[in-house]
Amino acid sequence: MNGAVPWPFHPPLQPMLAKLASAIPEGDGWLYEPKWDGFRALIFRDGDKLHIQSRDLKPLNRYFPELEGPLKENLPQKCVLDGEVVIATGGTLDFDALLIRIHPAASRVAMLAKEKPASFVAWDLLALGEEDLRALPQEKRRELLEKELANVKPPIHVTPATRDRALAEDWFSRFEGAGLDGVMAKPLSAGYQPGKRAMMKIKHARTADCVVGGFRWYKDGKGELVGSLLLGLYDDEGSLHHVGICAAFKREERAKLAKLLEPLRENAREGHPWAEWARWSSAGRGGAAEGGAEWVDEQKADDGHPNRRVPGATSRWNRGKDLSWEPLRIERVCEVAYDHMQGTRFRHATHFQRWRPDKPPSECRYDQLEVNAPYEIAKIFGA
Repeated sequence: MNGAVPWPFHPPLQPMLAKLASAIPEGDGWLYEPKWDGFRALIFRDGDKLHIQSRDLKPLNRYFPELEGPLKENLPQKCVLDGEVVIATGGTLDFDALLIRIHPAASRVAMLAKEKPASFVAWDLLALGEEDLRALPQEKRRELLEKELANVKPPIHVTPATRDRALAEDWFSRFEGAGLDGVMAKPLSAGYQPGKRAMMKIKHARTADCVVGGFRWYKDGKGELVGSLLLGLYDDEGSLHHVGICAAFKREERAKLAKLLEPLRENAREGHPWAEWARWSSAGRGGAAEGGAEWVDEQKADDGHPNRRVPGATSRWNRGKDLSWEPLRIERVCEVAYDHMQGTRFRHATHFQRWRPDKPPSECRYDQLEVNAPYEIAKIFGA
């Protein structure tokens, strides 16, 4: 770069964050946007120099090689953008396709990039040329973003935005069918505040009754503290699928759970629908630090189902961690709160609401869940 300063500030940059709100805020001082379900990404571009930064300040370039050309073709010569890398499959967002991109083999990444190419959705302009725009109000930054990216072409997009709360409420319900998980609200008068929770996110909140099929011990609390509950739902054929976890408990609650679930551990593997997975895990092929259920890529569970979510599998996300779990007799049902589904599972960890002793496990089926009509991503991109 011949000693030239490529940007008015250097990566890595802490992205501005959001705090959870229960409702879309009212008033004239807000800009509303769809909440995309992808990988947060800050784009630093200066001529041929391009840096894609993740939310946790790491480079993403090698995982999305197909974006380098389009970003250089569509963006201003020198700029910094905030936005999201997404992959759409069949007209809806496909978060799993993003997860499997984080792979050490460049050949594997290249193949996946051809099969399911990524897109970048821009929602903020932080620098243009030599000028640092972060101190400008959101309203002005949005005007500049729309001006500078007015002619971008797919796979580069500018997120829709509105000041109309009624339209934002419409987006909140309609866009979920496309895989988006809520609405963002940003103060029009505020500057960009790195690392601060200066925006609001309004996400869907629902409840479901789930089978408690097993649990994991809490880190450093094996035998005494429960880390997470493993949740299951039955499909139409009567198969129990592992759909996610419930893990947000206080320490004293974890101890009570250990005592409460202890009787259900006796003879739990006999006839357990996940018995093969439990044996697979205990045999050393998996093993759970508390966190989440693992999505298995490039492996098959012992029941022959490819790419099936299993409670004890290792992946590139948890390599070296203890992923073991304890099966429970299929007798307990709990109600959990969740935001939305990603395919056949909960997208994020759920929140425990209450036990349901009045409900038999057999009634914990997928058909209790609200189904949202598909809404094509192309319609959102074209807004």
